Amino acid sequence: MATYQILIADDHPLFRSALHQALTLGLGADVRLVEVASIAELEGRLDEKADWDLVLLDLNMPGAYGFSGLVLLRGQYPQIPVVMVSAQEDAWVMVRSREFGASGFIPKSSSLENIQAAVRDVLDGEVWWPPQAFEAVSVSAEAKAASDGLASLTPQQFRVLTMVCEGLLNKQIAYELSVSEATIKAHVTAIFRKLGVRTRTQAALLLQQLESTSAN
Repeated sequence: MATYQILIADDHPLFRSALHQALTLGLGADVRLVEVASIAELEGRLDEKADWDLVLLDLNMPGAYGFSGLVLLRGQYPQIPVVMVSAQEDAWVMVRSREFGASGFIPKSSSLENIQAAVRDVLDGEVWWPPQAFEAVSVSAEAKAASDGLASLTPQQFRVLTMVCEGLLNKQIAYELSVSEATIKAHVTAIFRKLGVRTRTQAALLLQQLESTSAN
């Protein structure tokens, strides 16, 4: 039987360990698990290899603005199913996860058996959603527009955008990414064009449409 290769993206070591244990027990020798603790580490793994069978993605990861990590994955790696894993179990969080392209949602309070069942179903090409994911919760037009714009960015453009929104200047971003300032200026121009914005403030406001702290 083919070995499944799964990325566990969560910044909490204890929960990564719990997921690792659950999947090892549930899938045995047929699974290879790799853990990452930030969006930057996740992107690094995806740069190296793009044929993962599944990404288990924590909603609140360093380097992500709410659902921006999910949107980036669906835009750049549409062939990889993504299951959101979160301690936030509100219906609107699950609805947004589904509308932004995830294949499932695993609450962090789930039993070992439910985690295993969810992962098996998604690996078999199915989806896994708690009942709340189908409640009548609307995703705002602004959030959908933000999702479409972000999905069109390359991984490097996404990195630049998040650094812009953290208040870094072009020369600081260039230093952090080991590229020229002219390259960063070109990225920023392309990002603004794709997002339909003209200023850094507008870009930051758009990114905040995907924040996970409240239902817009």
